[in-house]
This record gives sequence, C-alpha cells and structure tokens, in this order.
Amino acid sequence: LLSHPLHVFGKPLSYTLMFFSPDFNYNTDGYEGDTAEDRKSQDGSETMPFIDESPTMSPHLCARGQDGEAISPTPAEGLLSGGDTEKGLEMRKLVLSGFLASEEIYINQLEALLLPMKPLKATATTSKPVLTVEQIETIFFMIQDIFVIHKEFYDALSPNIQQWDEKITVGHLFQKLASQLGVYKAFVDNYKVAVGTVEKCSQANSQFQKISENLKVKGPKESKDCTTTSTMEGKSVSDLLKHTPKDHPDFPLLQDALRISQNFLSIINEEIDPRRTAVTTPKGEARQLVKDGFLVEVSEGTRKLRHVFLFTDLLLCAKMKKTAVGRHQQYECKWYIPLADLSFQTLDDSDSLPHIQTLPEHEIEEMKIKISTIKSEIQKEKKAQKSQSRNVDRLRKKMNEQESCLLLYSPTIPFRIHNKHGKSCLFLLSSDYERSEWRESIQKLQKKDLQACVLSSVELQVLTGSCFKLRTVHNIPVTSNKDDEESPGLYGFLHVIVHKATGFKESANLYCTLEVDSFGYFVSKAITRVFRDTTEPQWNEEFEIELEGSQCLRILCYEKCYDKSKLNKDDNEIVDKIMGKGQVQLDPQAVQSKNWHMDVIEMNGIKVEFSMKFTTRDLSLKRTPSKKQSGVFGVKISVVTKRERSKVPYIVRQCIEEVEKRGIDEVGIYRISGVATDIQALKAAFDANTKDILMMLSDMDINAIAGTLKLYFRELPEPLLTDRLYPAFMEGTALSDPAAKENCMMHLLRSLPDPNLITFLSLLEHLKRVAEKEPVNKMSLHNLATVFGPTLLRPSESEINKANVTMASDIWSHDVMAQVQVLLYYLQHPPISFAELKKNTLYFSTDV
Repeated sequence: LLSHPLHVFGKPLSYTLMFFSPDFNYNTDGYEGDTAEDRKSQDGSETMPFIDESPTMSPHLCARGQDGEAISPTPAEGLLSGGDTEKGLEMRKLVLSGFLASEEIYINQLEALLLPMKPLKATATTSKPVLTVEQIETIFFMIQDIFVIHKEFYDALSPNIQQWDEKITVGHLFQKLASQLGVYKAFVDNYKVAVGTVEKCSQANSQFQKISENLKVKGPKESKDCTTTSTMEGKSVSDLLKHTPKDHPDFPLLQDALRISQNFLSIINEEIDPRRTAVTTPKGEARQLVKDGFLVEVSEGTRKLRHVFLFTDLLLCAKMKKTAVGRHQQYECKWYIPLADLSFQTLDDSDSLPHIQTLPEHEIEEMKIKISTIKSEIQKEKKAQKSQSRNVDRLRKKMNEQESCLLLYSPTIPFRIHNKHGKSCLFLLSSDYERSEWRESIQKLQKKDLQACVLSSVELQVLTGSCFKLRTVHNIPVTSNKDDEESPGLYGFLHVIVHKATGFKESANLYCTLEVDSFGYFVSKAITRVFRDTTEPQWNEEFEIELEGSQCLRILCYEKCYDKSKLNKDDNEIVDKIMGKGQVQLDPQAVQSKNWHMDVIEMNGIKVEFSMKFTTRDLSLKRTPSKKQSGVFGVKISVVTKRERSKVPYIVRQCIEEVEKRGIDEVGIYRISGVATDIQALKAAFDANTKDILMMLSDMDINAIAGTLKLYFRELPEPLLTDRLYPAFMEGTALSDPAAKENCMMHLLRSLPDPNLITFLSLLEHLKRVAEKEPVNKMSLHNLATVFGPTLLRPSESEINKANVTMASDIWSHDVMAQVQVLLYYLQHPPISFAELKKNTLYFSTDV
C-alpha cells in the first residue's frame, strides 16, 4: 500500500503496508518498495510511492522510473481469464508465503523499535529521566498499535500457510487489516513531529543519543532464508486476486480490502507527494502537478476565490462546483493557459487597470474583531464542557464565513499573467513573497523546451476531474479549518534584529522586509533602511512586531528601485526587485525563552542573519513605574506636565509635530515598526532632556519617532484613560442606544484629570489628520484605533490580575477588541473641545 522510510533513531524502518501494493519487490534487507535511489526526490529528500488516480486508469500505485516519469503497473481487471486454475492456486500459496515472510521481517523491525520504550518509560518518572513522558509518547506514537495489528495478522495467517489447503480462506484477514488502516493515518500525521523530537532529544541528551545510535532495525536473524520467497515481483492483494478464482469465497473479500486500501491511499498520497502524475496525454507524456493554492482572481471587477493548479506544461484556474450533500466534489475549469504561451504582464503593458472591488478598511477591521470575538466564544463554550457541540459548530460556521470573506477582500498586491493568444488575468495576493513563489515556479518550468498545447474537451474534463485527487492544498487557510490540537499561534510581540546579509555578487541598494501571518494571510510588519551600494549590508536593526496568532516569520531581501518612471503607477505595485526570500516557523518553545535566538535564512545563495525573542502581550505591555521621576517614560503624566509647566507633555508635542511635518504620507505610519535601537536612543534623549533632541528628531527615521510616541503611552504607569475609569469605558462602548452612549462617553472624558484629557484630545485630533491621508498612507481610523486603543486603555498590572484573563488568544480577543472600539468611537466623533466639555460639566453628575 505504501512505503514510508521512517528514519527513527537515524535508521530506516520501512513503515509499510505491503499487501495492497501491486508493484513492490521484496529483498534480503527487509521490505522495500523502491530502491534507495528511486525513493530520493530531486532535492534529496525521501519520497513515497503515489497513486495514479486519473480517470483514464484504474486506481493503483505508481512507481517512478529513473527519469522521474510514472511507470504504470498492469490493471487488475480480468486477471485470471485464460489462466490455469491449478497453477493459479499454487501461485496463491506462493504469494501468501511471501506475505508471511515479509510480515515476519516487519514485526521484528517493530519489536526492535519498541525495545527501548519500556526502560525509557520507567526512567521518565524518576528524578533523572532520559526523556519526558510526553516525548516518549510522541516518538513511539502508534507503533505499539501497529505492532499489535500486524502480530495478530501474522499469527492468524501463519497456520493457514503451514496447513495449506485449496479451500482455505484468508480474505477476511486482509479485509480486517485494511479496515484498521486509520491507525497509519494517525501515525503519518505525527511522523514529522516524532522525527523532530528524536533529533532534538538526541542533541540535548547524550544518553538518548547513544540509545538511538546503537538501535538497529533488522530482519529476522538477518538471514538469507527469506530470499527464496522474497524475490517475486508484484506480491500484493491484486496479485492474490489475480490467482483467486472469481467463485472462491476469498474473491469478494479481497476486492473489498483492495477498495478500502485504495480509498485510504488517496488520502495519504494527497498529503505527502505534491508531484504526482495527473493524467497521461495521448502522446504518452506525463503531466505532473507542481504547485496549487487558493488565489483571489479579479473577474469583471469582482473578486472570486479560485483554486489554481500549476502543471508541468500549463496553468489551470478552477472553482469548486456546488454539489448535493453526499455527492463527490468536483472542480470546474474556468480557464487554462499553456506555459509556452504565458508571460507576466507589467504595468507598462496594460492599457488600463480594471476596477477592483474593495471593502472600506473599517469593514476589514470589523471582520477581524468579529473573528476574534467568535474565537473567544468558542473557547468559552469548550471550557463550559456542556457537550453543546451544536453551539460550537454554529460558531465555527459563523467564523468560517467571516474568515473566508476576509481572505477574499484583504489581498491587494496584483499578480498579472498574460496569454499571448487570449486575454490577460489578474490575481490579487496578500504577500509579495507568495507572488514571487508563483512567478519563480512558472519561470522554472518555462526554462524547459515547452510546446504549446491545446486540450480537447475530453482531455480538459479528465484533467480537471483529476484536480480533486491531486490537490495538495485542501482548504482555504482559515482557523475554522484547523484541528483543535493545532497550535493557535503566538499572541504578543516578536523582537527581531536583522543583522546582515552576505552572498551578493554585485553591489546594490539593499533592504529587507519582515512579514508575519495574521488571520490566515501574511502582512508586512517592518522594513530595514536601505543600505546603499554594497555586497554586504549590515543593518543591525531591531524591530518589535505584534503577533496575532502568528506561526511564521518571512524575510524578503530587495534591491531598491530608484527609477521614477516605474513608481506610483499603482498604489499596491511593488517595483523593487526581490533578491531572495525565506521563512522560519515560530516555534513557541524555542522563541519564548528570555534569551535571543540566533538564526540564518538562506535564500538563492544569499544568507540573512537575524536574532529573535518573543514576549507575551502581558509582559510587553506591562506598565512599570519608573524609579527615576526625573525622566518622562514610566512617570505619571500629571508629574511630567507639572514639571514642564505644560498642558501636554513635550515628548507628545514634538513627536506629533515631526510626524505631521514629514511622516503623514508615510505608508503604514504607526503600523510599521521603527528600528528598536533608534527608539531606545530617542527614549534616552527625552528622559535626559538633552539639548540636541530636536536635531535627533529631524535626522531620525519617521517610523522610529512614531514608535517612540507609542512607547511613551505604553509605558505610562497608568493608562492615559486611567485605571479608575476603565470598567466604565468598557461598559459605555457596549451601550446600544446612541443618545445614552453619547452622554456616557462624553461624561467619561469630563471625568479624566486635565493633563490626561488635554493630551488625549491633542492625540485624537492628530490621528484624525493622519487618517485624512488614508489614500496615501493606508492608515484608516480603524487602523489607528487598532494600534493605539490597547496602548491608551490597557490597565496596569494590578487591574489585569483582577480581570484574571489567562489565555493568550483571549488577551487579543477579550478586552482588546473593546479597547479598540472605545478609541474608534472618539475618532469617529465630531471634534471634541476641552472648553465645551468643561462647560457642560455643570449639567452632569460627577459620579461615574
């Protein structure tokens, strides 16, 4: 059925369900599906045999020839016709003998692997464990179950072979074995985690490393006795079926076992091998799937979610057909372009850009708020443990609708492709990284000698029909499609230092951008300065990136384009050239240590060195009073304004002035992180009240100045809108009656101390002026409320402890959403005057 070279403890164990495969050989080293070389893919990694399930062929396994093309075994239909029945029954015994010999090898391999498990478990509960219980369970996951299944099969089959009789039936044994294949699915799903755990434990524990090095998985006595029964090709259920008369009791049972195994195989292969043969063309050429994924296509000005399939010679765009419940799902082909006819359209080539349907930024932000709120509700339902699965299912469905809509309307980066014999197509992507991946994959295939192809309606139907089985991306990347056991990602702040890059062949103007995933798609979060005319840029810049359930960090290295003719043709067009790109998974255990974790991403011969560490939202937003009351950071705002004899702190006034002078047109102002070292330098300068502070501000990167302003409000020992009024703000923003809400929210402002109120109103007007430039800087009122809401309202540590918010995701989806809504209310409100507020104080109660 499937040969999975499982390198546990550094030794290959052929994790094999051998009986259902029609195209495997047995040999003296145990059971192996292909030769070691055949199992190697082009990148040197080990691959698995795969199923060719195209409609033109019967379902069966395919092996690869040396040239990588599929070799199709003989279909199993009509296998016994014209054969000698007596000879067939003798062959039946030989096939079963081969099964038995291979089972003995496999069971011995499993026993050898299980050998160290018991002593490891025994030490796990002692004061000096070799491995923890959790690590043992991960490494040996399902192996005991697999051993029991095969031992029972072997024990039941062996007596039948020893006392062979033509009337003996064994089909029920194979049927039972096939019905237990779900155990292997669980094993395969855990496989990468198990191997990773073995590698980590071997590096961390010398005792375990010795155990793993000494363990060898061997066949029975390493004897050559099994060669006589192990050299026949193609011993499998289909072989057994071939030599079983149709009127034999085993025939229907073996057919059922084969059917079950093929259905299981299709599921496993879809997840393992992204390069499977889709269909053989009439010319005998193998067409393979190289890449697939969900993209947003702009069709007649409307956004449509498509599943795009890149084959070795063409690009196919499809959508899922609507089918009745219980019916097999199928794709409908919208269009295809032969790669020989495909080119990438540039802005210069396009006469006019189509009108693209967009949603206002505030609606995008509202979707995120709804998604986070629903996530929180789902967690509460699960904690309640009232078995109300219907409520959870209903909430999941609701969340899926919101997330799907978000994925449809959030992408903005254009990806244009052109068919020289037809129309052009426009996709919208959320990340330049993703766009680069698609472009590179297509260009790599185009380097081969490709010929234009025209598919007949039948060929197109067959190819489209195979897409469902071939696809490697099964679901759109939304939370509601993930298993509960999957990591929810990191919530908090990732500190990243981009040190330097090496490997450039020519001098260039170079910079890096940092992206993290959020709500199912990637967002650019930080950008280094441009290092001019160099082959070895040394940025050494630190950034603080907010994570919202993030699991991956991407780094893209660009060459800056200064050609003015290419600029400003399209707001979302990125004209700078990507020199390299790479990504790293954010492992919570590795990242969440207090120390910096150094890493290197290699990309197209370029190496980018960086360090990172993670802090939870709690720790990063922790309000700690400063021990030095002479500075401004961590000092009460009333103390600072009194000392300065000002209504608004000097740091707030200067940062606002500088941003409005030269940063109000900056894309992502207040969202894009400034360099942490620059921010710390400004912090120190303001704290020391240095004379050259104005000179520093004029020379400093504008994102660092914006970051300094955010840091000042974040480090106030008490939030600007105060701890005392915090519960009232939370209640006020939840009011549904507009008049009651207006009265409450204005009354709360009047209740603030004067320095807090005047500073808040000053910041409010500034943020409104920033939002007026939204067409240029892409910062809407909702964006700004998301950035500043938690900073201005988040309670001090004592208040948080009272609230008892424990889950990391709750921190984002609990009060944070309400904090954003409070600030948004005031940002959307007509101008608020300090004098008018105080004038109306007489008419309202002072109680809050």
